[in-house]
Amino acid sequence: MVDSSGRNIEYLRISVTDRCNLRCVYCMPECGIENLEHDEILTFKEIMLIVKTVSQLGIHKIKITGGEPLVRKGIVNLVRRIKDIDGIEEITMTTNGVLFGDMADSLAEAGLDSVNISLDTLNSKNFNEITRRDCLDKVKFGLKKAVELGLKTKINCVPISQLNGDDLIDILKIAKENPIDVRFIELMPIGFGKSYSPVCNEQIFEQIEQNFGTLQNSKIKHGNGPAVYYNLSDFKGSIGFISAISNEFCDTCNRIRLTADGNLKLCLRYNNGVALKPLLRSGISKEQLKRVIENAIYNKPSHHGFNSSDTENIELKNMVQIGG
Repeated sequence: MVDSSGRNIEYLRISVTDRCNLRCVYCMPECGIENLEHDEILTFKEIMLIVKTVSQLGIHKIKITGGEPLVRKGIVNLVRRIKDIDGIEEITMTTNGVLFGDMADSLAEAGLDSVNISLDTLNSKNFNEITRRDCLDKVKFGLKKAVELGLKTKINCVPISQLNGDDLIDILKIAKENPIDVRFIELMPIGFGKSYSPVCNEQIFEQIEQNFGTLQNSKIKHGNGPAVYYNLSDFKGSIGFISAISNEFCDTCNRIRLTADGNLKLCLRYNNGVALKPLLRSGISKEQLKRVIENAIYNKPSHHGFNSSDTENIELKNMVQIGG
């Protein structure tokens, strides 16, 4: 459907859990966060009802996120059930990749169309320091399985001066040898991310051209999000840049988010979404639910305002609690 700013909202990101099997330093403390109680998280039945409702409003692309979505039991069956909903054309997932290799066959069979694997470095020492876990080989295995199964595969890399600023070219080389898109995502000033300094995408752009030649604008559609993609000679994959802060793309935003505890989140920066869980558990009718969601989407904020001094209704939760 079209919101009040004239944008076509067609994409819903669903966080199925706030739990994660990594402890990335820009995402959470070493001890983790206080996780939601089981009954605070939306059930799969409730998620299905919401997806069926938004599919009637023109949303036909679904992204499953977390926390780490693969730690939730039954996730393969949820993927299968969502893919079978009338109007849902595509279901994708963002994962840290640690469990993906062992579950990839089942997820592909269930209908998963593509996967984004978060990977900030190929340097094992740096990987361990960033994630506080020693499992880089498992992530590499997940990438290998995704390619073997023919899934559309992307790497999400968050460049941070203090953590992986010198490792970006090695990550990029994955796209040279494999049909994988490598995407550099600007660090968002949310939660623990505020403690670190991003490497701006303009710097990475220059570094790439110094090493590999001129970047050429890609003319094909690579996904549902705001990334700008480029091709390089002799590369099997492409390079994407998501510059939410330095090059705001709010005027083309096409998404809304559903948090694990049932809040319909209309913009990453703001905390004033719509709490759907109480409505669902108080017996709201399907038609009433549709009207509530429709009204929320129509009033989606026009801009995130990260570059402004406005502090009203600012989101204070960490990314792992939001769903990214």
